[in-house]
Amino acid sequence: MPPRSTRPADSLDDDDYPAYTMGRAAEMLGTTPAFLRALGEHRLITPLRSEGGHRRYSRYQLRIAARARELVDQGTAIEAACRIVILEDQLEEAQRINEQLRAQGGQSQSETPA
Repeated sequence: MPPRSTRPADSLDDDDYPAYTMGRAAEMLGTTPAFLRALGEHRLITPLRSEGGHRRYSRYQLRIAARARELVDQGTAIEAACRIVILEDQLEEAQRINEQLRAQGGQSQSETPA
């Protein structure tokens, strides 16, 4: 069994902790539970399930859903909005990895003797 955290609030600092019920998530986003279910159907977000089978959302998932809602509110079809958000997320991750690799490359070049 993994060691328990000494701070009970550690899960509150975790962007991936499924802290929000569907109703609360929909309220926070100003949308409906049906919209959140649609995002799940289009595989944009996959909520975790409580022991009772209820959907639970993380802060990270709510940010993704909020971006999709912005696009839908601008007239983008939900399928296209989901694809756009997925591509934006992939691009951001690729840029982050690229930046890390550049930083590592710069370190190894400065460590190489002349």
